[in-house]
Parts: sequence; structure tokens; C-alpha cells
Amino acid sequence: MGNQLAWNERYNIGVDIIDKEHKKLFSILNKLFDFGRQEEKSQWVCQEAVKYFKDHAIQHFADEEAYMFSIDYPGLEVHRRIHKNFRERTIPALERELELSEYSADSINHFLGVCAGWLIGHSLIEDYAIVSGETIKQWENLHSEEEQAVMAQTLASLLHSMFQLDARLISNCYGGEKFGDGIYYRLIYSTRDKKRWEFYLIFEEQLIVSTIGSVMDTSSEAVNVMLMNAARYVAKQLVERVKGHFPAADQFELKEEQLLTYEQFEKVFEKQRPQYSLLFDTGKGYFAYCVAATDLLQPEGGVSIITENAMAEVGKYLSQNKMEKTEISHKKKVLVVDDSEFMLKAMSDLLSNDYEVLTAKSGTSAIRGITLDRPDLILLDYEMPVCDGSQVLEMIRSEKEFADIPVIFLTSKVDKESVSKVIALKPEGYLSKSMPPETVKKEVDHFFKKKRRVKK
Repeated sequence: MGNQLAWNERYNIGVDIIDKEHKKLFSILNKLFDFGRQEEKSQWVCQEAVKYFKDHAIQHFADEEAYMFSIDYPGLEVHRRIHKNFRERTIPALERELELSEYSADSINHFLGVCAGWLIGHSLIEDYAIVSGETIKQWENLHSEEEQAVMAQTLASLLHSMFQLDARLISNCYGGEKFGDGIYYRLIYSTRDKKRWEFYLIFEEQLIVSTIGSVMDTSSEAVNVMLMNAARYVAKQLVERVKGHFPAADQFELKEEQLLTYEQFEKVFEKQRPQYSLLFDTGKGYFAYCVAATDLLQPEGGVSIITENAMAEVGKYLSQNKMEKTEISHKKKVLVVDDSEFMLKAMSDLLSNDYEVLTAKSGTSAIRGITLDRPDLILLDYEMPVCDGSQVLEMIRSEKEFADIPVIFLTSKVDKESVSKVIALKPEGYLSKSMPPETVKKEVDHFFKKKRRVKK
């Protein structure tokens, strides 16, 4: 594999002893990348190379901690804990995997991906904070709107310092809408008082390729196993940095790491009441960050990632994603908008064999969903509370880029007066919710067949 870590001068933080060692660690990993491409490689040479990287990393931690102590850096203890975790848990687990597999190509690639992701995240987040003058504030006394603003500002700042991205907050109430080809990543923490915290990081695939991929200087146009393993550890560093703002953050213990399909994410997320649910447009792709405290005893769904199975499970996850994308690439997208969860599930079950079905529970969620993943047809509930179907249709038609998306109303009222109101809005049509399911399906099929005939 042709990956390399591309050094950039912005990784320098202005402290000579730290900057030199960062550059050295980048160089050592690049030599290991080169070594990993050789067909004939000695296990002993690989052992020595890994030991060399480990020894340099440990010495770097000691030098960095000594420097932080000398300047009375307030984040020294947090930094020490992160160093200790990587030194005493992450690296030993990777070494065991290398030994058990007799330094197989997969285990070497896993070691490289993890170390590259950790080094990227740690250099651009934790080490940068040493000289940035940033201080972590507790959010316990802030008002809700202030909390959202501070969290959004923190994330935008981290994304900029890490990857020079000018992330723009699109929504502070992201509802789990699908956007593009996504990677759905979940970290589950527990605290001493048995509370469970879940962090969700959702990346549009092209965002990982254009950020982590550019740092690793990969020519890949899609997320591969090496890139995904690096991205996991960058994401962990991001969460570690942000969770430091929470009261009693030192009590958080990571219990599980998961990769979810969109369907799994949607199923789990709809049960959550997140404290933060932020959606950003980074200019390179969408990124969502969500935090929820939950009393659920067991995590649901998802591929659970541990060191011993990471290469295989990440590979399976990406293969499954690729298969699903291939399967749905020829399908038309239908957005169903209804405030009834029962109706959304019924329509999804009815249409999902032949169409890619997206769902939204409100007008606001529908507009967000249309923006993120443009549908070919919208089935819109006419009698929704707060923002009814006519208002949603008006919003859709007021946006030039959405105005031509066809809309069919779903209505439970079929009396003459109600139907006249619906028809006056000039939708593509209307369907009664009391129709037999097979009739609704036939009407949707007929709509797309008619569209195809018109195009011909």
C-alpha cells in the first residue's frame, strides 16, 4: 500500500524538543510503511522497527511531560493520562496482535494505521493545546444555548487546527438524517456512578479521504482499512479533547467502540435524547457530532472493535458499506415525511425493496434531509402538527435548487373539501393513508415509470 505520512510545517508547535520528536516519529512510521510494502521481510527486522518506534514514543512522552511541568501547564495530568493509556494499553495490545499473528501483513497494517491516527490526532489536538493558550472550561453552569455555542465553537476550532477546515455549523439539532456515503462511529463510556455516555461521530466518506488521506498522502479515492483505522484514532483523540470540558471527565472509562451502518445508527439514535447534536459543513464533506447520556444497559447493533479483531471487522464493515452502496446506487430515493413513527416504518417496509427510503418526522427535518441527500420523490404527510404539509411544500418550492423535486401528499382525509385543498397546492398527486399497502406501492411505481417514459 502506498501510504505515507506527509509532514506539514503547521504540525510544529514552536517548542524545539517536541517538534523535532514529532518529525522523527513521522519519519519512523514512514520507514515502517516502506517496510510493510516489501514482499520479503524478516520478522526480526519488523520487531526491531516496532521497538524503535515504541522507544522513541516513550522518550517523547517523558520529554513532553518534563516541558509541560517546567511551564506549569494546567493540562499536564490530562496529558499524562493520555500518554499512559497509549503506552500501557494501546501499544501492548498491538504488540500482542503482531506476535500472535507472527507479524502478518494485516497486523502490521493495523499497527501502522493506529499509530498514524494516534500521532496525527495527538499532535494536532493535545500537543497544539500546550502553546495555544486554550483553557478548558467546565460547562456545568452555562445555559443550554451557550453550551451548544461553546461546543460548536470548540469543534470548529479543532477541525480548523487539525485540517485547516473552515467548518460551518448547519444545525445544533441534527436529527440523524442521512448524508451522502457516511461512516457512523460510536464510542461508549461509563462513569463511576454507572452512567453511560455515548459519543457519535458521523463522517461523510469524502471528508476522511480528503483530511486523514491527505495527511497520510494516500492516493486512495475511497476509505480503505488503513485509512479507517487511522480515522478511528483521530476520532478518539477528538472525543478525548472535547469530553475534557465535561464535569468529572476523568471518571469516563471507554467501554466499547463501534462502527454502525446507517440503519443501525438510525435505530439506536431515534431512542436517544442527545445533549448535543451538531451538524457541520466542513467544505470537504459533512460531519456530525452527537453526545447522549443513556440508562440503556446494553449497546444495540454495530460492529464492536477491539485490537484483536480490528483489521478483520473494519474490512468487513467497509465491504458491507460498499455492497450496500452498489445495491442502492441504481435505486430511486424516496423521502417519507410523517410525524407518526408507525407510518414511517410501514412506508419504509413497503418501499425499501425497490427504493432507497429516507425518513423525516417533521418539516424541519425534511428540509434538512433534502439538503443533505436530495430525493427523487417526497411522500409528504399533509396533516402534521406545528408545520403542516402545505407549509413544508411552500418551503421546498421557495428554494430554487429544490423547487423541481416532485411531492405527493399522504392524507387521512379524503372528503371533497379536504381533497380540494390538497389539489389546489398542485402537488404531483395525493395518496390516501387508508389505501391498501399494495395500492400505495403501485402508485409510487407508476409515478417513476411515467417519469421514465417522459424522459425517453
